[in-house]
Parts: sequence; C-alpha cells; structure tokens
Amino acid sequence: MLSANVVSRFSSCIGVVCLVCVLGVGGALPVHAQQFPVFRQALAEGASFDSGVSAFYRERDFAPVWTGAEHADRRAALINALTRAGDHGLPAAKYDLPGLMAAFEAVESERDRALLEAKITKVFLSFATDLTSGVIDPGRIDRNFVRELPRPDAAELLRAFVTAQPAAFMRNLAPDAPEYARLFRAKQSLEKVIANGGWGPRVPDVRFTPGTSSDAVITLRNRLIAMGYLDRSAAASYDSALQTAVLNFQVNHGIEADGVVGPATIRALNVSPEERLKSVVVAMERERWLNIPRGDRHIWVNLTDFSAQIIDFDQVTFETRAVVGAQAGDRQTPEFSHRMTYLEINPDWTLPRSIIARSYWGALASGGARHLQIVDARGRVVPREAINFGRYTPANFPFNVRQPPGPTNALGEVKFMFPNPYAIYLHDTPERHLFNTTVRTHSSGCVRLNDPRDFAYELLSRQTDDPRNLYHSVLNTGQQTRVYLDDPVQIHLVYRTAFTNVRGALNFRDDIYGRDARIYDALVRAGAVQGAV
Repeated sequence: MLSANVVSRFSSCIGVVCLVCVLGVGGALPVHAQQFPVFRQALAEGASFDSGVSAFYRERDFAPVWTGAEHADRRAALINALTRAGDHGLPAAKYDLPGLMAAFEAVESERDRALLEAKITKVFLSFATDLTSGVIDPGRIDRNFVRELPRPDAAELLRAFVTAQPAAFMRNLAPDAPEYARLFRAKQSLEKVIANGGWGPRVPDVRFTPGTSSDAVITLRNRLIAMGYLDRSAAASYDSALQTAVLNFQVNHGIEADGVVGPATIRALNVSPEERLKSVVVAMERERWLNIPRGDRHIWVNLTDFSAQIIDFDQVTFETRAVVGAQAGDRQTPEFSHRMTYLEINPDWTLPRSIIARSYWGALASGGARHLQIVDARGRVVPREAINFGRYTPANFPFNVRQPPGPTNALGEVKFMFPNPYAIYLHDTPERHLFNTTVRTHSSGCVRLNDPRDFAYELLSRQTDDPRNLYHSVLNTGQQTRVYLDDPVQIHLVYRTAFTNVRGALNFRDDIYGRDARIYDALVRAGAVQGAV
C-alpha cells in the first residue's frame, strides 16, 4: 500500500518537480509542449502504442494531460481509482501504481516527463477499458460467448476525460446498470463475511421435520441467521419461522420451494462464502461485457435460471419458465444480444444441418420421418422417391428439410424472432412435460417458453388494445404469418450464476455449462482475483 504522503506528492507536485529539474526554478507555470521540442518528440514516441492516442495528442499539439502543475486533480482522481481497482475485481497489479510512482521519482528531464505522460495515459486507458468493458475477452475462452464487447475508443475516452470533472469521470466509468451496483455491494458484503470467519459450521446431511429439535436444527438455524435469512433467535426446533427462512433460501437458489430441507437445499446451504464470492466476481465481469444500453423495455433470458423475462425500467413485468440448450457442447445456448423484430405464428420448422445429422438422417434415408418434407431452393416439396440419399451426406444434401405448421410442429404455435447468425430464437413447444423438470437443459440451442401465448400478448400490448384477439385471429387461420413489432425489443441471452433482484436480494444458480468456472480461472490468470479469493 502506498503511503498517503507519497500519493499526495504524486498527485500534487509532479509538474513542479519536473519543471524544477528542467528549469531550476520553483513555482513554475504550466508547461506547453511547443516550448520544449524534446518533450513533444518524446511524447509522440511514447504515444505511438495506440493510433487513437497518437491522434489525441496531435490534436492538442502534444500538450500534456497528466504531468503539468495544473493537472493535480486528474492525477489524484486516477490514483484514487487505481487504489480501489480490487474492489471491482480488477487486476490492480496490472496498472502498476508503484511503477508509476517510481517513474515519477525518476524524472530528471523533459524526455522523462514526456515518457511518463505516455505511461500514465496507457495505464488510464487500460484501467478504463477493463472497468467499462471487462478484463478478459470471453470469446477466447468459450465459443458460445458471441457477444461483441463494448470496448471504448481510446481517443474518444481521452477527449471526454479532459473536458470532465476528473473525480466524477473516474467514478462514472463503472457500468451504470443497477445490477452492477447491487453486485458491487454484494461483493463487499461477502468479503466482510469471509473476513469474519464465514457462515459457521456446515449443516449436517440429516432429515429435518417440522417441530423436531436437535443440534442439527440449531446448526441450520445459526447458518440461516448468518446468511441473513432469519432474525436472531434462540429457538431450538424446526418451527414456522425457520421453515419460512428455508423457503426464502430455496427461492433465491433456484430450488423447489417446499420448505423441506432436502439434499439439494443442504448442498446449497453448505456452499462456502468464498465460492459464492467467485460467482459474484464473475457476474460483475459479465456485467462489464454487457455495458450497453439495454432498452427501457427489454427481454432478459438467464440461461442458468431457465427463465425469460420482459423488463420495463428495471422492473420484471412478465416472466415465464424456459427450456434451454442441452449441456452437450454443440447444443448449448450461446450468449448474445439482439433485437426482436417479429412473431411468427403457425411457424414451420426448417431443420438445421446439425440436427439433421444428429437425429434425422438415418430416418430420412430409410423412408421414415414422414412428418418432414424435403424442399428445394424454391420452396417446392420434392418427393422422397426422387432422391438418391446414397449420393449425399447431411453436409452436402442439396435440399432443406421442413416440418410444416401444425399441432405437432417442434416449434409449437409461435416463435419469437431476432434474426441472427446462430439460428437461435424463442418458441413454443408441444413437449410440455419438460417444464416440470428442475434442470431444463433439453433443447438443441433455442429457448422454449412455458407461456408463449402470454409472452406474445405482453409484447403485442404496446401496439394494440386487444393483443389476445390479434394473436388468435392470426392463429386461427392456420397459415404461417409474421406479425411485426411496431417497436422492436432488445433481447439479451445471458448466463448469470449470481444475480440480484430489485430489492438487492442475492440469488445463485448452478453453473450448468461450466462457463463461470472457466471465466473465473481466466480472471485468476489475468491477476484480477487471487486463486483462493
């Protein structure tokens, strides 16, 4: 930790010290680059690490941003931000504040000062980029992450900074989504719990029944008190207050809320605060990746929660259970954002090549799967007898395979379209029984909705006074029909094993695809967190 007096010297005295070194006078006025060709030349050299940075300094005729006597507020704002980098789960060592201090102490010439100017700018941009858009590039870790990161432009970031109040600018770099602030507070709370010794002894794997008293019940009670689910109590029996606390815990952990402390509940209760903190740190990083306007109204599909929500101004206005991609790597649902533009009522289903190869090729070649049609490029149905399947494989088959609209269609009666390169969309399904399972990883990648009609009514309510009638008037035709949304809605397919509700209650879900574990390991390698948290 840097001492306060050293930080103060860096933030308030660097410009004066440099000028004393160069000019041999005290109380110096701000230095302009054009007065010192050596400074200008060295800064041009130091800024060459990025074309945007070079352009920014050329626009300013290489006038400094950080190293003048008049720049104390900027230096102080940067130092304060860097000393708090770890609070955000950022790699503090990467920004090397001690190295900046050493460079400051070593300044003996205008060339040194210019190179220090460039060094500070590089550190600022590294920190600002990490805080606004994430430390790591997840696409290099998981191919199912296909979101484009909102990386800031270096020159634009610097231009905004030099015209802003420095401390406020640095504070506002963090994502402004309410969820980020709630996760930030959750991280601080968990760190405090860990520092104080955790949540106490693990809950024994025994049977808990209402009204019974035992040491195990006392352990359960104390752990729920430590977790904030129960007020302090001396009760030694499994009473109604304890059962209510268990119910709330189950809701916040995606466990069937029955108030019964079964194996799944005990496993979740015994997860350590250190492990929960890992999930929160990863969730904060994921929030940085999604640091974009989400839309006052948007659709939020959390794959780990098996849910799809319509959100208006940070309030959930509609929610339904969902089925997501299977856990096999080629069937997992990817993560990305897009715009939902239309509903397709009475849809057909054109099978992706991967599904044909995996599930239908043998049946098609042998004359089975008669519910499917073979269709040419012009949409004409081709008789099976006219095709020599022996000449083809699923990869080079020159026809499409289609299931026409109908009650047994795999997409049900409606699909919700946000055309994308991954052929992912939301849709109905005739396989209603799948929504009764707890881990709903059953699809080939698309997201199936338990309440597709109600979902459609809510989406259409913005453009008609009678969305039900509009929907059913189209459905009853039996014809494949597109109904466009007057106002397209942003949709975000996300993967959050830690998230909050609007009241700040922390929720956790299982890492169904193992993605968070890989992201956390990458953050450790990047120096953002220590391996043992």
